[in-house]
Amino acid sequence: QVQLEESGGGLVQAGGSLRLSCAASGNMLYLYNMAWFRQAPGKEREFVATILWSGGSTSYADSVKGRFTISRDNAKNIVYLQMNSLKPEATAVYFCAASAPTTTLNLTTQDGDFHSWGQGTQVTVSS
Repeated sequence: QVQLEESGGGLVQAGGSLRLSCAASGNMLYLYNMAWFRQAPGKEREFVATILWSGGSTSYADSVKGRFTISRDNAKNIVYLQMNSLKPEATAVYFCAASAPTTTLNLTTQDGDFHSWGQGTQVTVSS
């Protein structure tokens, strides 16, 4: 099983940018589809973005499409989430997640399909 650790969260003004990182250990990252989810206070966890194990395909929530970019460096065992034009409603704890080992060419956005989770990193966007 892979262990995940997020970093890069912080406080930023609306319109600003942040880049989150998710470092994996315990297994090679290329075995897993990866995703970012977030949970705002008082709300359920929601899907943000996902990337295929090969990096060949991505999918985004409509609320972040065109502003957020998920990427991965399998050689470094790191997944990134570049967040631009941030809005106050993006304030949340952001979680990195890994699927079970896979060679599927299909992406999923359901949190139940991800088996390993990090502890999360806080992102706060001030207005």
